[in-house]
Amino acid sequence: MAFHAVIPAAGVGKRFGTSVPKQYLALAGSCIQTHTLDRLSAMPELSRLVVAISAEDHQAHELPYAQPQRLQFVHGGCERMDSVLAGLNALQTQGAAPSDWVLVHDVARPLVRPADIRQLMSALKEDPVGGILASPVRDTMKRGSTQGIVATVDREQLWHALTPQMFRLDALRQALLVAKSEAAIVTDEASAMEHLGYQPKLVEGARDNIKITFPEDLALAELLLAEQLRTGALS
Repeated sequence: MAFHAVIPAAGVGKRFGTSVPKQYLALAGSCIQTHTLDRLSAMPELSRLVVAISAEDHQAHELPYAQPQRLQFVHGGCERMDSVLAGLNALQTQGAAPSDWVLVHDVARPLVRPADIRQLMSALKEDPVGGILASPVRDTMKRGSTQGIVATVDREQLWHALTPQMFRLDALRQALLVAKSEAAIVTDEASAMEHLGYQPKLVEGARDNIKITFPEDLALAELLLAEQLRTGALS
């Protein structure tokens, strides 16, 4: 049994509102993508790392990665599931077993803690389904409409979905293919698995594993990264 990583990085970051994909924006002297891939490639537990990029992306290969020999780039697609499928297909081509674990991680989450990834792997390595890193919701949650608040939602069992999300290669591939064929709305890998009736597990991860989505997230990431470096959270 092996663990592999697939990193979908073919997006253009429309919500960020910049002329370049957000993964190429600067974060503490390096771009977001470099931070993310360097963290993952530093983990010997991950056998292969496949990065799915846009066919028009000529920048990804040129970045000063710490371990470029550990990275394989493939062409992704317009949707997240297309990029993840491209990564899974590449792993299959390289001889990865159907039962191998695949950890799918957002390229825009450069602050994921290696300790959390190891906890995910350790907690679920014998699980029949797999699961995701997540953090419990701590704020009061409201459901709204154009008219205002519809209801206050019980937060007791609500979680923020994070990444990596870890599933068996063949099971995840089949779940994504079914979701694609049925035009199902899936926003992450767990929702594709849920669509087939699986119940992925939740493994609590650090709250600083934020996804850089809006401009203000970049400033927050700078502060969180500095704190991680100060406290030695990168080991």
